[in-house]
Order: sequence, then structure tokens, then C-alpha cells
Amino acid sequence: MADNKNEARSPAVIDDKKLNSNVYRSYNYVGTKETIAYLFNDFSNSFNINSYKTRYIWDVVKIDFGVSAVVELFTGAWDIINDTFISAIVDNTRTRIGKFRPYLILFQIPMSIIGLLYWFLPYFFPNTAGTFIPKLIFYFIFNVITETGGTFTSVAKSGYMSTITPNPNERVRLITLAELLTGYMGEDIPGYVFGFLYDLVSTGKLKIPMRRIFMGMGVSTAVVSSVFTFWFFMVSKERVPQSLEHPDIKAGFKAIFTNYPVLLMTLSDFLAGFGIGTDQQNYWIDVFGGNNMINTIKALVSGISGPVGSISYAFVKPLRKRFSSKFIWVGSDMYGDALSVGFFIAGYINKNYLKLGPMLIAYGFSEFFQKLLFGVNKVINADLWNEAMDYCEWKNGYRMEATTGVAKSLVTKLQSVFMTSIRSIVMKKIGYVQGLKIGTQDEKTKFWLFALSTVVPFATSILGIVPKMLWPINKKRRAQMYYELSERRSKMINDYVDSVNDEP
Repeated sequence: MADNKNEARSPAVIDDKKLNSNVYRSYNYVGTKETIAYLFNDFSNSFNINSYKTRYIWDVVKIDFGVSAVVELFTGAWDIINDTFISAIVDNTRTRIGKFRPYLILFQIPMSIIGLLYWFLPYFFPNTAGTFIPKLIFYFIFNVITETGGTFTSVAKSGYMSTITPNPNERVRLITLAELLTGYMGEDIPGYVFGFLYDLVSTGKLKIPMRRIFMGMGVSTAVVSSVFTFWFFMVSKERVPQSLEHPDIKAGFKAIFTNYPVLLMTLSDFLAGFGIGTDQQNYWIDVFGGNNMINTIKALVSGISGPVGSISYAFVKPLRKRFSSKFIWVGSDMYGDALSVGFFIAGYINKNYLKLGPMLIAYGFSEFFQKLLFGVNKVINADLWNEAMDYCEWKNGYRMEATTGVAKSLVTKLQSVFMTSIRSIVMKKIGYVQGLKIGTQDEKTKFWLFALSTVVPFATSILGIVPKMLWPINKKRRAQMYYELSERRSKMINDYVDSVNDEP
């Protein structure tokens, strides 16, 4: 096991010449085929109609808000329990094909098939009330099953993405490439297409049941996404070596406190987790009703601002070179919050939130300025967790991606169980009526839907920015960390090869 003093060593111990000669700075491990698979996997993560899932549960499946809060409480508790033992199983796995891949390959197809049942709920229980007991029982059991299987895949995938290359620069390149190109591959198309269909059906212009368009697009996008994800798992590899010794489960949970970056990320998530809000899509639907013009203009705005988002990826390299991860992380967070507040102010003045024209103009400006840091946010937020995992290996001599990830999420999941119930109760308190014709909620409810999609989440989660200001890995320390990791990993591999060669 590595000497823990490594973490406290001054970066000056290793001169700049050696740091700059680090093999990770020049050597790429991921080939063309695997890179393409990585892109399609990233594409598959957004190729869905998940932004309409809330509408699906509220207005098509019709799960009562009060009952939903209770169901979320129980499934959330089970989520916390199974995370603990599943992460331990994953972290103690050592196989010929890796630590994470067995679970990703084994669970992907069956969990995808089970997940398709979600879109058939209205067919299993047609025209039933939100409190219909058989429907609620099925919904509860379905959530428990998908949560359990999904934990294996989500825990394994979160760790896997940090091990496909030991080169931190190549990792950033892959993240940047994926985030930049997948938008042009059409990952947002299902959302736009479904938006038009949703409006046509809700206004009676298209005479088919709402459940049919949910089922059709939900199933088709899920199948496409699953195929691309499975392909990536099959052609990619784990390249960061794991210690031969199976790490102590307690160590993963202790990493919350011993791994300072993970502690800060956990505190940030916890404090931000008190945010209360709803998807802005609900504001547009419930305030302005079914209006194809809205989706058309929003699509045009996104099309115009899209190139700005693409250009923003060019800012990643110079910003990382000029500023620390902490500065970029905190700055981008504050920038996004300022845009949310600005959008709220634009709507609050003269009750503009009820006027389509002014709000579409405000949306256009907000979307444009949001795109300016779009690429930076995507890359930095994705890479910071990988950096924290490398820090854990640097300090302790082993990696515990699964258990550490679960330990981090355990705190926020405990909180989420409570907050999910609170959010369901808040929807009742603002007077939201489930199943009501869209656009016909009363004015008070419309205002709160607007506030809950803009300024309320900002106001209730603002403390989450404080831990980000304490991020400890500066540019010099980062270079020191990756130099020592490259040396240590090479020695680990050589020692293993020697031990195999010495066997009779």
C-alpha cells in the first residue's frame, strides 16, 4: 500500500522537468473504434424523452402526489440499503475482463427489457384513479426492481468511466469530444419531436391517445440507447490497474472524510440538495398550454445558440491552463445562478411570466448566455469526480470507485428521500390539480410553477457553492499527483508480471 505521506509531500520534491515528461501527457490509450463507441454511449445518455416523465406520471399514469410521496419514501429507503452491499460487491470484484465490465454487460440487456414496462403502465391500468391500489402496488414493485438492477449498472458505470484511460488529458479530450459532437448527432431530436406530438394531442389536433405517443417514443428511444450503450461496454476496456488486495469496505465510507475532494463534493451536493423546484418544461406547458409555436421558437433559439455551445468547448483548454478547477467550478456555478435569477426578474416584471412574447425573448437571451459556458460546465463537472478518484488512489494506494461513490451519494440520497416527498407536497400546496386541461391552472399556481423553475431552486440551494470554494487540487499539486500515479501503476504492473513469470 502506498505511503500516505505522498499526499502531504510538497510538489517541489519532483522538479518541473520530470513532471512535464509524464508519460500520461503524450500517450493515448483509447483507439478510434473505442472512441466512436464512447461518443455513441454519451449520445445514448440523452437520446430519450425523460424531460416529459413528470408529465407522464402526473397526467397519463396518474399517480397521486400524496401517494407518490409515500412510494418515494419507501423506494428511497431501499435504494440506500441496496447501495451499501452492491457497491461492496462491485469494489471487491476482480475478473479477467475487469472490475466493472461484468456488471455492465450482464445487466444491460435484462434491465433494458424490464425498463420498457414503464411505458406500458397506462395500458396495464387504463383509466384508473391516482389512488388505484393495484396500480400503486405494481408501480412500487417496479421501482424496487429497477432500482436494484439499476444500482449495479449505475455504480459500475460511474467507476468504469474513470478507468478506461489512466491519462487525465486523454480523459478530458474524450469528455470534450463527446459533449461537443453528440449534439450534432441528434441527441435532442426525441425531445423536440415529442414536444410537437404532445402539443398536437393535448390540443386535439391529433386524434390518438396520449399514452400511445409516450409508449411509442419511450420504447423506441430506450431501445436505441440500450444498443449503443451495450456496444460501448463490449468494445471498451478498463486500463487503470486495481490493487490485488480487496479493499476494506469501511475504507470506502471513511473516504468521505479522508479524501478531502470527495468530502467537499459531498457537502456541496448535500447543501444544494435542499433546493426545491420543478422542471421549466412544466412552466411552459401549464402556463401557456399546448402551443406548437412555443416549441418551434424554442427549437429555433436552440438552433441559433447551438453553435455558441459548440464554440464554448474551445474555451475548455485555455481556461484549464489559465485557471484552477476550483475557479472554473465556482465561477460557472455562479454564472448559471445569475442567469436563472435574471430570467425570473424578466418574468416577474409586469407579470411577464403570463405573456408569451416577453418570455420567449427572455428565454432566447438566457439560452444564448447559458451556451457560452455550456462546454466548460460539461467537461469540468464530469472530470472533477474522476480527479477525486485519482486523488484517492494517490493517497491510499487503492481505488474504491463504487463504495466511495455510494458513500458520497448515501448522504444526499437520505436527504433526497425526504426532499422528494417535500416536493410532491409543495405541488399540492401551490394548488396544482392533476389531470386538469393544460394551461388552465389558476394564476397563483402558474406563478409558483414559474418561480419553482427559476428563482426558488437557486434560493434554496445557494449554500452548495461554499464547499466548491475549498477545492484543494491546484495545478502544481495535480501534476505531482499524476506523475506519482504513473510511476506507481507501472511498478504495480511490472511486479504482477514478475510474480506470474516466477510461478512454476
